[in-house]
Amino acid sequence: MNEQEFIKAIEDLGLTITLDQQKKLELVYNTLIETNTKMNLTRITAKEDVYLKHFYDSLTIVKIADLSKVNTLCDIGSGAGFPGIILKIFYDNLDITLIDALNKRVVYLNNLIEKLNLKNIRAYHMRAEDLIRKHKTFDLVTARAVAALPKLLPWAMPLVNTHGSFIAMKGNVLDELNDAKKLMIKKKWYLNSQVTFSLPHDAGIRTLLELKKK
Repeated sequence: MNEQEFIKAIEDLGLTITLDQQKKLELVYNTLIETNTKMNLTRITAKEDVYLKHFYDSLTIVKIADLSKVNTLCDIGSGAGFPGIILKIFYDNLDITLIDALNKRVVYLNNLIEKLNLKNIRAYHMRAEDLIRKHKTFDLVTARAVAALPKLLPWAMPLVNTHGSFIAMKGNVLDELNDAKKLMIKKKWYLNSQVTFSLPHDAGIRTLLELKKK
């Protein structure tokens, strides 16, 4: 997916892109590739693949959530900043907390945030359990390629506020959903909506799951 294909694809998602946002994405890409030579951030390094499998994929969350109506967001296991950093570039209204268990990734994220001159977004070296102990909750919690649902839900759902949602960004999830059923019934968590779609260029199947508390 080249940059023009990316612009067209996100327009199909209902998003428009400014010149400033295009420059920010270019900066994210260049910083990612430069840093990736020193530490392992991603196996995906070709520019067209980064725009498709990281940038576009991060933004597909709009298929299931109206981010313009969200105030606070926590991205668990943010890694190289997907989807958190990309969502902030497109949705300035979001107050975003990024958490990751590896400190050098957190340092990378905060340096990138500073480079991009983004406000109301910060990365922290901690696990979800640490935030849970602090009784922190958010309107929206996200996780992309972090863990299977039975392991992921106990980390994510306690961070969701009363009216909020957890959105898991997944590939094929049928087995994971079946494995998580008993836990969801016990904890009174439920699947509010599910969207399955194919990435452009036959780049794979994606599933977005929105989970809420009863």
